[in-house]
Amino acid sequence: MYDYLIVGAGLFGCVFAHEATKRGKKCLVIDRRDHTGGNIHCDDIEGINVHRYGAHIFHTSNREVWDYVSALVEMNRYTNQPVANFEGKLYNLPFNMNTFYQMWGVTTPEQAEAKIAEQRAEAAEAMRKDGVTEPRNLEEQALMLVGKDIYEKLIKGYTQKQWGRKCTDLPAFIIRRLPVRLTFDNNYFNDHWQGIPIGGYNVLTDKLLEGVEVRTSVDYFQNKAELDAMARKVVFTGAVDEYFGFRFGHLQYRTVRFETETLPIANYQGNAVVNYTSADIPFTRIIEHKHFEFGTQPKTVISREFSTEWQPGMEPYYPVNDDVNGRMAAQYAELAAKQENVIFGGRLAEYKYYDMDKVVASALAAAKRELGE
Repeated sequence: MYDYLIVGAGLFGCVFAHEATKRGKKCLVIDRRDHTGGNIHCDDIEGINVHRYGAHIFHTSNREVWDYVSALVEMNRYTNQPVANFEGKLYNLPFNMNTFYQMWGVTTPEQAEAKIAEQRAEAAEAMRKDGVTEPRNLEEQALMLVGKDIYEKLIKGYTQKQWGRKCTDLPAFIIRRLPVRLTFDNNYFNDHWQGIPIGGYNVLTDKLLEGVEVRTSVDYFQNKAELDAMARKVVFTGAVDEYFGFRFGHLQYRTVRFETETLPIANYQGNAVVNYTSADIPFTRIIEHKHFEFGTQPKTVISREFSTEWQPGMEPYYPVNDDVNGRMAAQYAELAAKQENVIFGGRLAEYKYYDMDKVVASALAAAKRELGE
């Protein structure tokens, strides 16, 4: 008899299992995939840790979470500094003085502010002539925030590929704010700490699962009654709608398809992340995995990412935050709250987009609540 059956060997499940095991509880972790780690799992290709399910960069301003992870594994000094490629020209991200120099040739914050203000005023005047007082969609919102040049070159095409919809058909709230920095700072995140585990994320999940019984390639729903009977409580980290048999319908997601390629060169693009923002390029970005860990291998591995409309059976990535899915998710959350001896946690079980640090914090909080601290 186990104290906890943990369904899903992703980051939430691994952290919960680690905390429960430290306190003398007996855990069984299962996953329908053939590996642990969930979406942070890495494949070793040519000695390079390849992020199988897309780029994952650990970043946080939560000292407790950073100290927790750092006590388990050593983190490197990787800083996320993506580059945007628009029709062969390169621009630094997030929008900062480097971007504005590349876009307009301006060299001072005052010049950059004036250029942005000029284009924002043009957008406001165009909306006023149309009798519009508040942005009605993502396009109008973006134009009001940063003007037409940045929108047309760095936002429009990328966003339409990401969501599979025209910017005029997307709600304004998706892009309520856009970070604009009047400094030459290419660091994408504002968090105090960021980095990647030395040796890749498998090192972290393996450490979390030390002393824990793990079974992969096990489908919980094919043997649910039998598996439930093996433990006093279940920690469920899978899709909440699947747990309840899609009673209210399928929650919607955007998903990502990857084309991964090994190249016989040492360096393909000189950066871990390059976004392709023009609409005529079908993929959203290219990841060169070795740069996450400053690799010097003679070969390199790249992954092209294609944003795709999710269908049942595909890997769910990004929740669709609209009214329909919001209401459906609330119904499932209400059902989940009524379940006895089942703890729901993680991005799929809560239908939330979580950064990794938030997953760790959520799992730690769930463990503390459950274990009486």
